[in-house]
Amino acid sequence: MEKTLILVKPDGVQRCLAGEILARLEKRGLKIVALKMLRMDRALAERHYAVHREKPFFNDLVNFITSGPIIAAVLEGEKAVESARQSMGATDPKKAAPGTIRADLGINMEHNLIHGSDSPENAATEIATFFEPEEILGYTRDIDRWLTG
Repeated sequence: MEKTLILVKPDGVQRCLAGEILARLEKRGLKIVALKMLRMDRALAERHYAVHREKPFFNDLVNFITSGPIIAAVLEGEKAVESARQSMGATDPKKAAPGTIRADLGINMEHNLIHGSDSPENAATEIATFFEPEEILGYTRDIDRWLTG
């Protein structure tokens, strides 16, 4: 099973949309195997967005993601990265397909509610940035065992 990292950004938390965002992803067949609310400090934000360090919008990304609480989640499922990204829609809500999270709920490029890993390789790196291995449940290993007793 593939895993992906999802971040509900400060605008999603502030607008009380975290539950709806996560529910949409669960309805796609993705299972939440780790979840936490936190406030990113600048060092964590810079590490998370390091790939954009030389881009002119880097400081805006860091300032926004550190402006309020976020929710970090690890989701697991078949083609989790692809499935989550399809559900999210294009980065710009105005260009996102109807029915996607960003098209339906996003406001603009900066206030687009959600971050999702863009590849399985980046997902592994991003997950390790936000979660210790023991914080992540293996859905089939832990949750199915709990459900069946």
